[in-house]
Amino acid sequence: MQNARQEVPVLFHCGGEKDGGSRRIPAGRRESQLSSSISARTLSSWRLRSWCVGVSILSALTVIPSNRELVARAAQAPSNSADLAVEPRSWVVDAAANELIDLHHRDSYLRYRMHVRDDKGELERDVIESKDGSVARLVLKSGRALTEDEDKAERDRLNSMIISPSDYFKHVKNEESGRKLADSMIRLLPDAMIYTYTPDQPQSGANHGAVEIVMDYEPNPHWKPPTTTSAALTGLRGRMWIDAKTRQLVRMEGTIFQGVNFGWGMLAHIYPGGKLVLEQTDAGGGRWIFTHFIEQVTVRALMVKTLNVRANVDASAFQRLPPLSYQDAVRMLLNTPLPTR
Repeated sequence: MQNARQEVPVLFHCGGEKDGGSRRIPAGRRESQLSSSISARTLSSWRLRSWCVGVSILSALTVIPSNRELVARAAQAPSNSADLAVEPRSWVVDAAANELIDLHHRDSYLRYRMHVRDDKGELERDVIESKDGSVARLVLKSGRALTEDEDKAERDRLNSMIISPSDYFKHVKNEESGRKLADSMIRLLPDAMIYTYTPDQPQSGANHGAVEIVMDYEPNPHWKPPTTTSAALTGLRGRMWIDAKTRQLVRMEGTIFQGVNFGWGMLAHIYPGGKLVLEQTDAGGGRWIFTHFIEQVTVRALMVKTLNVRANVDASAFQRLPPLSYQDAVRMLLNTPLPTR
């Protein structure tokens, strides 16, 4: 069943849950709150590629800059000296806590456009987050309007979701597995890496002028991966931008600088040289969600098949919605006229 991944990029991703004792972490909170103040939620949904566990993890945790952004970063915005006086890790602890809240975006629902470009082509979908999970309708293919046959196939697919709830909820269950994986990886970030403040604090230029804390990260040589999949973090290094006021992750860049084996290489091997990028924004009401995600990864699966993943994903046109059942969300998609271009 074809549905929206998200919310993905990631990295991140999403929203803020208000119940269950989970609250967004403002400046000044510390690591002791990471485990005590977070209850599970549902990540930005697009989103995690599960063709390989290793790539799924990296997809949820990294980013790299575009040329346009590199130009924007030429403008330096020095942070308050007090901000840089604290241990760099404390920023990551609070940002990770907020990411967990955004991952599960309970009681927060959005509609948005998701544009995907990969080796299979270029697709644009209309995505709605419902109380039950995300649903999506293909609206453009390779920048053109759908043909009558393509539109009919899409309508038939969506109508079948209403007729067969069991099939839809099988998909939701698979998505939840991806969220649990991302949740576990995010919780490891504060200790898995060593963080240092980036000289001159180059700003991303993509955070509406808000001051960001900029840090470089690399694997902590004393950290031991607690699970097979968490070994992916040992091959990753890069840079992250955290909003100094909200302690939200704005951007994260990652490079796979050394190969990583899963199950001694028998399950999978991630080759060095891969890059991933994640950008996020506040879509309204404190709901942070991904806006841009780049994935360039090469993986050998089960010692046999080599997969080259090259994907660019953008999310835009965010609208806040009231809670809807997935059936009502599907009907809303079907009742929306398609773009003509």
